[in-house]
Amino acid sequence: MNKPLLAVAVTLLSGSLAHAQDFPARPVHWILSQPAGSSPDISARLVADGLSKTWNQQVVVDNRPGGQNVIGAQAAAKSAADGYSYYFATTAALVSNPLTFKSLPYNPERDFVPVAMIGKSPMVIAVNNAVPAKSIAELVALDKKDPGKLAAANEGTKTFGGMMSQLLNVATGMRLLQVPYNGVAPALQDTVAGRTQVVLVSSAAMSPFLKRGDLRPIAVTSGKRVSGLESVPTMAESYPGFEYVGWFALVAPTGTPEAIVRKVNADVNAVLAKDEIQKRLLELGAINEGPGSPEQLAQFLKDERTRWAKLVKDINLQPE
Repeated sequence: MNKPLLAVAVTLLSGSLAHAQDFPARPVHWILSQPAGSSPDISARLVADGLSKTWNQQVVVDNRPGGQNVIGAQAAAKSAADGYSYYFATTAALVSNPLTFKSLPYNPERDFVPVAMIGKSPMVIAVNNAVPAKSIAELVALDKKDPGKLAAANEGTKTFGGMMSQLLNVATGMRLLQVPYNGVAPALQDTVAGRTQVVLVSSAAMSPFLKRGDLRPIAVTSGKRVSGLESVPTMAESYPGFEYVGWFALVAPTGTPEAIVRKVNADVNAVLAKDEIQKRLLELGAINEGPGSPEQLAQFLKDERTRWAKLVKDINLQPE
């Protein structure tokens, strides 16, 4: 590199680092495509509050629910790439939506850069207490004894839980009747009431029903057993490769200065490392696996896109 170009490069780098050192000089805006009071919302506000205290600047969480995360994702993608706008994203927004919609008003790979992983949220497979199965093997045996008589409730055909519920049939050979609901709550309520026999939803949504003994957990979908449900085996213990979890990640509009991305990553990791934050996230069904870099999150997203493309192919789900 000649001297004039080198001088320009050094000047730009110095300016970027100075910008990062001064960051944030005003409130920071996070868009969340989930409703207020939901597990992602509470998790986002928990981390945002920690950052607000670290930075002495408010981190404002802006709920933009609707359209299976499309409304919020589109708004975030169009935000200014100045380091003050971020998207608290879900699995659906960054990975599964491109596989289930024929077209989207945003492109997850083009429009966002990875910042920080927040937490992973395993799903739980549970049965109504009247169902005699106490393990996934016993459920499979029960279904094969009387095929098509057991019904599985899910939160919607093309939702995270709905697609995994369909995969459950493919992976195990069961013929569970798939009953889609408009949301998690009615799916859980009907399974407790016995109108459906099986339900697969996030550990956060399932937690109060398990604590009351309304439902019996028989498997989790994460690669490792879940804290608080250590006696419940993973699906992968019986069906290797069956490992799917929901997750929350912080991303920024493409073009956000790299120095600021790295500062936000480090500060988010510091907040997540606090014992009280980890404990609260666990209560919300989210597991933080320790600090990670933007590059590690980028690789994770790449792997997830491959994993979910296989899932969609396996269940023969057609985009609409």
